[in-house]
Amino acid sequence: MRTSRSARWKTCPLGFAAAAALLTTTACQSDDGPGDAKKPTPAATTASATPSTAAPSSAPPTTAPPTAPATTTAPEPGKDKGTGTGDGGTSTATACTDNDLSIATSAWRMDSGQHLLITATNFTDTPCTLYHYPRIGFGATIDGPIPAMGSKPKAIVTIGPKQKAYAGLFLFRGGQRTVAVEAVSIGYQDRAPGSNADVAMLDVPFPKEMGSGNVGPDPRSTYWHRDQRTVEDILFRSGAGGS
Repeated sequence: MRTSRSARWKTCPLGFAAAAALLTTTACQSDDGPGDAKKPTPAATTASATPSTAAPSSAPPTTAPPTAPATTTAPEPGKDKGTGTGDGGTSTATACTDNDLSIATSAWRMDSGQHLLITATNFTDTPCTLYHYPRIGFGATIDGPIPAMGSKPKAIVTIGPKQKAYAGLFLFRGGQRTVAVEAVSIGYQDRAPGSNADVAMLDVPFPKEMGSGNVGPDPRSTYWHRDQRTVEDILFRSGAGGS
């Protein structure tokens, strides 16, 4: 923090001979010279806004889900905004696989476990592309893949090192009969829709606070998106999730 320097006035010792001149001389000047006193500089301040709103049944929270995520490997912090080309364009990055991504699952408070957020973090040194939507099943209970919901994104979702992408799962709506499941199984597609159907999916646990999950008769997954809020809009505000 910068502090202002106060002007200090000299005391001027006077000899006998100088006493007569005292009537015509002026007071001693400051060390910094007349009019040279520095103005105080305001201290720099920083503040971080931390909005926190619980999601009602008809609207999502505006912040990341508060429950502790379950991860396959610990994701590294990084930017959430990826890169990509326009709709119908091409990407020079290869398709993402299990070897490129750390996957975390998390839930929204006051949601009764009806929806789940999947966060994919690229922990490698090279970009990769998440095509279409994740291939989702539920361990040995529900094979999958479940169908997609919502609109196809306008950009191919390519994420660089430490960048993230998101997909949301609609699990059930109130009043439906559900089946208890222990894990979310996830796989990835190549450029061709429906590709990699013969590649085994990796099981990811539910968030620790949930322990397990419940799935209704028509679970669905959103497409991959670079913005978490887009996923929340699809799940909660568009009505497509049936919450």
